Amino acid sequence: MLDAASEPAAAAVLSARGLYPVLVEASQPSRPLFRRTSTRQMATVFESLAAFVDAGVPLEKALQATERVATGPLREGLGRVAQRVREGSSLGGALAAEHAFSPVTVGLVRAGERGVGLGAALGQAAAQLEREAETEARVRSALTYPTLLAVVGSGAIALIVLFVIPRFAALLADLGQDLPTATRILLSLSAGVRGYGLLLGVAGVSLAIVAFRLVTERRAAWHAWLLRLPVVGALRHALASARASRTLGALLGSGTPVLAALEIAREAAGDAAVSTRIAAARGRVAEGQGLTAALDAAGALTANALQLAAIGEGSGRLPVLLAKAAQLDDAEAERRLKTLVSFLEPGMILLFAGLVAFVAAALLQAVYALRP
Repeated sequence: MLDAASEPAAAAVLSARGLYPVLVEASQPSRPLFRRTSTRQMATVFESLAAFVDAGVPLEKALQATERVATGPLREGLGRVAQRVREGSSLGGALAAEHAFSPVTVGLVRAGERGVGLGAALGQAAAQLEREAETEARVRSALTYPTLLAVVGSGAIALIVLFVIPRFAALLADLGQDLPTATRILLSLSAGVRGYGLLLGVAGVSLAIVAFRLVTERRAAWHAWLLRLPVVGALRHALASARASRTLGALLGSGTPVLAALEIAREAAGDAAVSTRIAAARGRVAEGQGLTAALDAAGALTANALQLAAIGEGSGRLPVLLAKAAQLDDAEAERRLKTLVSFLEPGMILLFAGLVAFVAAALLQAVYALRP
């Protein structure tokens, strides 16, 4: 490891030491844990870049001006992108080397650099990021109440189990009377949680870590299983189809070759199982099959998206209708998400209400069973 302004400079330092560099790679900068650049802030950055480039400002100065708009890790990343551009790298290559920008964004920028217009490509990237930010905001808004309900309900149950029940148990123990079955079960559960809570917590965290590693190692199989679930599968497929359709439409509209657009759309799908299907469709297209037929055979997109894609391919308006398909898939995903949340909220209310009712019934039975 050595400090240098660029990879060629690092190679020159090694050559000066009498070493022959076979491969020189830039180390990835360490990113603070739990710090993630918001999609909306990234969209603002690309909107600024598009405005400067359309106004005729040189790219290096546009990056410097946009760097002042960004904050945190994104600002640091833009500084490194500007440095690579000054060293002769293309903007698409500089963004790809940063690993903080999505494959869709990088693909659109590279398509713009091929001759369709960098300013227009930056504007498309900004619009894409803005749509992703809106989708994320809708998902967070839909899950806010269930999350709050889960936190408050879990806190209330923990308060009852850890503080209320032990005092009641001490009172009943002093009386020395037989207790109802429900009360004995409740007291045993409370004692178990208080006595082995830490051990159970460690075991739960360990199981979660093991499960996370298994899911990470077999991500495609896990996502394929999720796609087979009744409600969740259709929701995930609609979201992945929307991302892939929008990416394909934007890239094909900017002049990107079909195979390259499919490869970027595969990375942008956000679902390993759908990505595998798009990769299979890409192989079919490489063998000479039509785009829509290949996507249909692989089951990569939803039925509505495939129908619009077939119409677009036949009429020469494929990019436009793919963008429309993405809008329809987004609307379908939002509808399914609302349906899922509408079942989730009352389910959680009934769960916590049932737990509280059991605790109250067990305690009241013990009170009514007391003999003078």
